[in-house]
Amino acid sequence: MNTLIIHAHPEPNSFNGALTRTAVSYFNGNGHTVQVSDLYAMQFDPVSDRKNFTTINNPAYFKQQLEELYATEHNGFSAEIAAEIEKLEWCDLLIFQFPLWWFGLPAILKGWADRVLVMGRVYGRGKWYDTGAFHGKKAMLSLTTGGASATYGPDDLHGDISSILFPINHGILRFTGFDVLPPFIAFAPAHIDDAARKDYLLEYRKRLEEIATTKPIQYPSLSDYDPETFQRRG
Repeated sequence: MNTLIIHAHPEPNSFNGALTRTAVSYFNGNGHTVQVSDLYAMQFDPVSDRKNFTTINNPAYFKQQLEELYATEHNGFSAEIAAEIEKLEWCDLLIFQFPLWWFGLPAILKGWADRVLVMGRVYGRGKWYDTGAFHGKKAMLSLTTGGASATYGPDDLHGDISSILFPINHGILRFTGFDVLPPFIAFAPAHIDDAARKDYLLEYRKRLEEIATTKPIQYPSLSDYDPETFQRRG
């Protein structure tokens, strides 16, 4: 299995760093191949603009999706973007490793998605959800939170963690065709002791060992919606 980890934390010795090292150790030690895009180490620029491209469709007015379509047809992505797209096409499993910041992705990881998940090659022209470019591949979020697990239930202070992660799981990963596995969440690792952090790492390794048999989150199929209105069929 080929695994791509998109790692988004500025501190190498963070618990996110420990989770990524755990994953790399597991995959390398069990006959798999793994690549890590360490966005901070790469100094990845999250700002999306004309630097994404070596081609120009319309020099007078920048519309990113049209430039992406044009670049798809004319091999016009910058080397940085082309390399990340190629990693996505190579992998069987994609893991986003990140701390939950302001109830969402860190800016550097959101910017990665903005720049790399391009129209034409990754989505659009009939490629989305069930028919997405990454149909048949798996994806999983691995993340840390600042708050304890007891604050992330449906009636708790921060709200349901599944709802918080829905825009990422469904709106990014499932939209582009991935089968989305349930997330691995290490709650409040900064506020627990070393033994509890060690337990989280062991639990994460076990999750990785069970990837092949883990059932994805079940989202409605495109066939459940009217093809003209995209409203759910009654």
